[in-house]
Amino acid sequence: MISRRASLIVALWLLAAAARACELCAIYSADNARPDAGRGWVATVSEQFTQHHTLQFAGREVHVADPDYLDESMTHLVAGYNFSGRFGLSLNTPFVHRDYKRSAFHPPFTFVREAGTVSGLGDASLVARFSALRHVEMESAAVLNLLAGVKFPTGDTQHIRNEVAASRVYDTFFPPGHTAHDINSFSAVHEHMLSPGSGSFDGVFGATLATRWRRCFFNAQFQYYLRTPGEAGFEFGDEVLISGGPGAYLLLRDACTLSLAFNGYYESETRVRIDGRPSDHTGMTAWYVGPQLTLTLGEHFSLNAGADLPLHVGNYGFQAVPDWRAHGGLSWRF
Repeated sequence: MISRRASLIVALWLLAAAARACELCAIYSADNARPDAGRGWVATVSEQFTQHHTLQFAGREVHVADPDYLDESMTHLVAGYNFSGRFGLSLNTPFVHRDYKRSAFHPPFTFVREAGTVSGLGDASLVARFSALRHVEMESAAVLNLLAGVKFPTGDTQHIRNEVAASRVYDTFFPPGHTAHDINSFSAVHEHMLSPGSGSFDGVFGATLATRWRRCFFNAQFQYYLRTPGEAGFEFGDEVLISGGPGAYLLLRDACTLSLAFNGYYESETRVRIDGRPSDHTGMTAWYVGPQLTLTLGEHFSLNAGADLPLHVGNYGFQAVPDWRAHGGLSWRF
């Protein structure tokens, strides 16, 4: 009797050990499905949709009879090559689609309501990746990537030129010596918010951290965009983006894994400058939270989808700010 019980205990222990080993193999495969996992080509397609229907003046929500709005869709096509697990290079080509309604100033003396759609190529960027830390094993993993690159002025800038021209005409209404006035005060959707391109060469810097212990993980990202003067004396504000949070694997199989993460996001954008002067109706800080699901198939394919809800949005002047945003993407490592 004792022998039978001992045999049963040993059998159950072996089954448990086999199941655990299978889970770790699945997690290890998921780590290898990351776009930066090894040498070779990587193709990524991602999409983000943001709805700006909330109007705020200096951080407080306002309601008007015929409100401005902006619906924004950004599609990113990324082609990358990893020379090794530690070094890679990627080219990001964005495509922009924006639907809007806004108040507009048409020089010399006309204010109108207009609605329309803007679509086209955005500003492409070339970014290099260096893995300063790379530890990937069955039970644990830690990967720290450092990023640096340049964003090129490939997108159309007609809306920026329109805003600069209208601002210069508007300033002529006031005598010399007065404080600079801001054409953006008349619309919550500013003309530069519609522009697919910035008209400037900008610096792109960042870091990503991915850590894991068995089923649990924590990921974080940092991005900084250093803006320079561009089209017609217009300069976008510098941007800082920080995101990250904990997660766990919900499904573990040899062929696929499914994980759920809960992420927090912080974004900050300084005020834009026109002819060297800051606009008092631009600049924003925002906090978001939201879930993200990630699916991996084997060691080459990964898919993710998530949503972000704003906890707090602070802004200067009169602006349309995000109500929510949804994002997703897929990557294939050749």
